[in-house]
Amino acid sequence: MAQTRDWKGMWEMSARLLQERTGEDLATWNQRIQAQGFQDEQALRLWLISQEVTGYAQTLLVMERFGYPDFFLASADELIQQQTADRSHLRPVFDAIINAAAGLGEVIIQARKTYVSLLTPRRTFARVQPTTRQRVDLALRLEGQVPVGRLRPSRIHASMPLQISLSTPDEVDAEVLGWFKQAYDQNC
Repeated sequence: MAQTRDWKGMWEMSARLLQERTGEDLATWNQRIQAQGFQDEQALRLWLISQEVTGYAQTLLVMERFGYPDFFLASADELIQQQTADRSHLRPVFDAIINAAAGLGEVIIQARKTYVSLLTPRRTFARVQPTTRQRVDLALRLEGQVPVGRLRPSRIHASMPLQISLSTPDEVDAEVLGWFKQAYDQNC
């Protein structure tokens, strides 16, 4: 079973973290920031650090004050469509990976501007990224696994040490599905 999540989920998580860490909700912080009259992002960030607001909560407050980027306001479907807009021949590869993920168990599909993260209830186990016009890279969090065969060192993200490059949906074969399942199982 797969659930798709976009930036709205990140917004909700950030607002929850802000409340938990400071005891004040988003509306209260927005009022405080407005009263300070910040004219630039750097000054706001420095002030938030002095208020011990960091990380996702800080980013949320900066965007609340200075505006959200377009990708933040897009739906998951819109983000995924934009990633493959100029390489539509790769969309079937992406779809084959997402369909395989749905059969693994509880999976959250988290769309971002340039990639899609696949999460178990515990943590991210894979990242799908249309890296070039010719391929989609499937990065996997596989602990203790050395590169072998099509499994290569990843350049996508430090937490995803291995990746498989795919150019057609047929390449999402038994070998790829085996590595994919192993990554899922290790990270549940």
